[in-house]
Parts: sequence; C-alpha cells; structure tokens
Amino acid sequence: MTAEIRDDVIVATEHIKAPPEVVFPYFTDPALIVTWIGDRAELDPRPGGVFALDMGASLARGAYLTVEPPYRVVFSWGVPGDDTLPPGGSTVEVVLTPDGDDTLVVLTHRGLPPVHLPGHREGWERQLGHLPAAAG
Repeated sequence: MTAEIRDDVIVATEHIKAPPEVVFPYFTDPALIVTWIGDRAELDPRPGGVFALDMGASLARGAYLTVEPPYRVVFSWGVPGDDTLPPGGSTVEVVLTPDGDDTLVVLTHRGLPPVHLPGHREGWERQLGHLPAAAG
C-alpha cells in the first residue's frame, strides 16, 4: 500500500487478491465499506446519490458523481462544519484494474486544500491498507 502527494493530489494504490467485481461493492455497499473504513455509512451509489461516511468523530459527506461497475466510482468528499473543506468540496476517484485474478486499486483524491493533504494522505494509506483483508 502506498499513498503519496503528487502536485496537490493524493494517489493511493493497493493490490487486492480478488477480481474487480468483488472489490467494487466495497465502495458502494454500506455494509461492506464499514469493514475497511468507517463505523457507519449511508450510500446511494448513483450519480447525485448521497455519500455519507462516519469514521469515529470524523465525518465525510458528499455525493456520488460517477458509478461504472465494476471498474470506476467517483464521489465528492468534504467535512461538515469545515470551511476549508465543506461537504462535497473535493473529489475521490477509484479505478479498479484487473491484474490476472486480482485487482489494482488506484484511489485519487483531488481538490483538497493544502492544509488537509498530509492528514488525508495518512488516512488513505492507513484505511486503504485494510481493504485487502476485507475484500481479498
């Protein structure tokens, strides 16, 4: 698992020992997303549908922008009450690429204010690192 900041964009990658069809629901199904990130989720995986994730005291709110099973999902991301990163203030794109019987996950988080880049890089690195055990 790696996560790095490239030109004010976070790019995190992970290898999962499962095909994209198995991995994709871990970004769209509330019961599955909380197995690797968060404690509670309200997800409506269709363009314009709600994306709400509670991670302890940290909350992420946005909307699904693009849903292309089983290879790509894009949702907006922000924090209620945070003027520098309001709900829907940034964008997360997840691309799932087949790698034999496995999947390469590339998560790209764009539009974060500079003050949020280090914490989100660490968060994605830690949380995406839990995905192989959940989905693999």
